[in-house]
Amino acid sequence: MAQVRTDKELVELFLTRGTEMVYPTTEELRKKLMSGERLTVYQGFDPTGKFLHVGHAMGIRAMRILQQLGHRVIFLVGDFTSRVGDPDKESGRKMLTTEEIASNMAGWKEQAAQMIDFEGENPVEFMGNFDWLSKLTLSEVIELMSHMTVQQMLERDMFERRMKAGDPIRLQEFIYPLMQGYDSVAMNVDIEMCGADQTFNALTGRQLMRNYLGKEKFVRTNKMMDAPDGRTMSKTKGNGINLGDTSEDMYGKAMSYGDDKITMGLELLTYVPMEEIARIDHAIKNGENPMPFKKMMAFEIVKEIRGEAEAQRAQAFFEKTVQNKEIPEDIEERHLGKKEVLLLDFLVESGMVTSKGEGRRLMEQDGIKVDGKAVRDLGAMLIPSEDGTLVQKGKRHILRVFA
Repeated sequence: MAQVRTDKELVELFLTRGTEMVYPTTEELRKKLMSGERLTVYQGFDPTGKFLHVGHAMGIRAMRILQQLGHRVIFLVGDFTSRVGDPDKESGRKMLTTEEIASNMAGWKEQAAQMIDFEGENPVEFMGNFDWLSKLTLSEVIELMSHMTVQQMLERDMFERRMKAGDPIRLQEFIYPLMQGYDSVAMNVDIEMCGADQTFNALTGRQLMRNYLGKEKFVRTNKMMDAPDGRTMSKTKGNGINLGDTSEDMYGKAMSYGDDKITMGLELLTYVPMEEIARIDHAIKNGENPMPFKKMMAFEIVKEIRGEAEAQRAQAFFEKTVQNKEIPEDIEERHLGKKEVLLLDFLVESGMVTSKGEGRRLMEQDGIKVDGKAVRDLGAMLIPSEDGTLVQKGKRHILRVFA
């Protein structure tokens, strides 16, 4: 068993950096962390998409701190809760199949392992809630449901909005918070970490811990960072800076944030000291060019996930291809094995786009270029030259294509 450390600096970093709220209070959790007791902590992630993103990295970085302090840390995959789907603000979620869940979570451990250690002296445990939720009997489910009222559920503003809009609220959406809450009971945890949007579910777990085990559970919620497109960063939407992206893509996506998001990005997605962030915020508000600070943010995001060498490489790529509009020498090459192919098909088969729908949208918006010229014709054929034809998506994705 790992030895517990009470490093004040690390404890304060965990309690304050990117933290929205601590329940019941920050001071009580501070005392618990400084007590020397080995605590069990977890954060859950539902596999509704193939990629974890930097929003999840906030919690994963906090896991790393507690792992360094010697606590028992659990990375929980909601391989059962995702079958039901966490209630959405706009509409009910699609229930996922076993195959979809397995496919979505296939690369998650590798993605998370960039930031936390699943091996070594104090390994993070990788678990799935199918192991206990699938074994609950009907009588146990009824017992679980008896711990919450309909009135409590309807306190959620999302349900109120959906009722006013006439959008159906299905009964399985009511049981989701109870299932997530039961995870805490099944693992007998001391601390749950989650995004601020999961506060209701996490506090349901606090109530269940008291009811089932007579035990206090602390909850630490993370502040939320929007995606570069201004919407909530989401696995389902696929609009985030993903932990499975290339370093160049991570950097480039970070650079597409508006200038008004620089200081927030530095606070939530990096460990740049808050004093330095305050200085940067003051400089931007007083008219200083924000570009160097945005590049600093992008660099630090990549460094947190991939290390400094990768961050340097990603920055050099961005400066060469986007700022200086140069074509890099080490472009990835593809061979068709034939003389021509429908450009739209190539975009999908090469992985440059995830679907024909995305490819059509990009082509209509001049987002696809062949040898530097935008192609809007959805029926255009890709005919590689002897020297290789350059196919480009946006500013950063370039392939040299041969027959």
